[in-house]
Amino acid sequence: MKSVKSPEELVVAFRAAGLKVTPQRQLLFRLLHGNEMHPTAETLYEVASAEMPGISLRTVYQTLTDLAAMGELQHIQLGGAARFDPNVDDHHHSVCDACGDVRDVYAPNPDHVSVAGLDGFSVRAARIVFSGKCPRCAGAADDLSVSKQ
Repeated sequence: MKSVKSPEELVVAFRAAGLKVTPQRQLLFRLLHGNEMHPTAETLYEVASAEMPGISLRTVYQTLTDLAAMGELQHIQLGGAARFDPNVDDHHHSVCDACGDVRDVYAPNPDHVSVAGLDGFSVRAARIVFSGKCPRCAGAADDLSVSKQ
């Protein structure tokens, strides 16, 4: 998995792009590094504001938007609020219908997937979203059905 660059590398990339590097942005860089949670801007804002009261939601959105424009994050729409994925590798996602957990999913050979109905369509990119229940929620549903018997 190719994760978002280190906070230090993002400082260099932001400066190279002519963008300001503020303490708020440095905090966000740190919170995103190694993050596998596919956070929304609001979720990241909550965590950031706990560490740095006074950080604005606008700063979080702008920083995430800038990172996505630079190719350092993926802006993904999976239903509900937009999420930001620090994993910029080519991959897909599974989304739990019960708890909303989002996980990365990899296709073993994405160049050889057979799809009907694309006659003449020039594919630039493909994103597959698997919906269902994560292991934790599926286990909870199984526990409930057993306890009702």
